[in-house]
Amino acid sequence: MWTRFTGMRGMIIPPYQSPVCSCRAEPALALDGPLDFTTLKKRLHLSDGAIAPHLRKLEEISYVHCRKAFVGRRPKSTYRITAAGRKALAGYLDAMQALIDALK
Repeated sequence: MWTRFTGMRGMIIPPYQSPVCSCRAEPALALDGPLDFTTLKKRLHLSDGAIAPHLRKLEEISYVHCRKAFVGRRPKSTYRITAAGRKALAGYLDAMQALIDALK
């Protein structure tokens, strides 16, 4: 079931339908700082195929930044939350707190 909340950029949806959104990747990056792709997917218990499209979407809307490099001959992508991502996350958390407060 999808529910819209006024003032929020996105929707509140079950984690299994959208494992990243602003529900998991952004908080992980906000708390832990920059994380490489492998560490992030392990921390969130997601597969490559589940997390990669969501990280791309977050990057497209400038919520995360990806730095690509090579370690030896292996590619390494490191993600960090941007100022816009922090602002969006704070807005999301404020909206969730308002919803919690309204339900008490």
